[in-house]
Amino acid sequence: MRNILLALCVMIGIQLTAQNEKPETLVVIHTTYGDITAKLYNDTPKHRDNFIKLINEGWFNNSPFHRVIRGFMIQGGGHMDGKPDPGYTIPAEFLPHHFHKKGALSAARMPDSMNPRKESSGSQFYIVQGRPMQEGQVKAYAMKTGANYTDEQIKTYATIGGTPHLDGAYTVFGEVLDGFDVIDKIAAVRTAQNDRPVETVSMTIEILE
Repeated sequence: MRNILLALCVMIGIQLTAQNEKPETLVVIHTTYGDITAKLYNDTPKHRDNFIKLINEGWFNNSPFHRVIRGFMIQGGGHMDGKPDPGYTIPAEFLPHHFHKKGALSAARMPDSMNPRKESSGSQFYIVQGRPMQEGQVKAYAMKTGANYTDEQIKTYATIGGTPHLDGAYTVFGEVLDGFDVIDKIAAVRTAQNDRPVETVSMTIEILE
């Protein structure tokens, strides 16, 4: 019995190692304003696998960015037919080393009052634009959220910026590698009172093989 348990532990360890060593999936978000290339983290597998599934199903084909707030983020993920999400949620996958720096690819969700487990929407996501901030501001957010930032994370927030007040509350499951200028262009579009772009900004996402 002891040998069987030992063998199972070894097998689980091998599987976890293989998962961590698996190349990260790269995706291209084709938008009205240009392309955004991003990678999906392997250590948020539920979000990664769901995002890949939706891409393969064509869910994001001609999907709109329906919420844009300059200096904060750009959000999309609804179906082109107007359906906001597939009708299910994804368990949160919060990891302290994945934080809301500029370019963070994160899952949107319903508010805590309706969603105490902070489960993510089945398709809604946002890309952080944010703003650079002083070290003291980052530390103040850390006191509110309970985040324990490394010196490198604080430096990142101070240089490229981000939205630290979202850390520990929304799952970050990837990050932008190229196309930061596209984020800025979309974030700068004219919007209506509901933060929806006046002129449609659409996307189609594909997986880079």
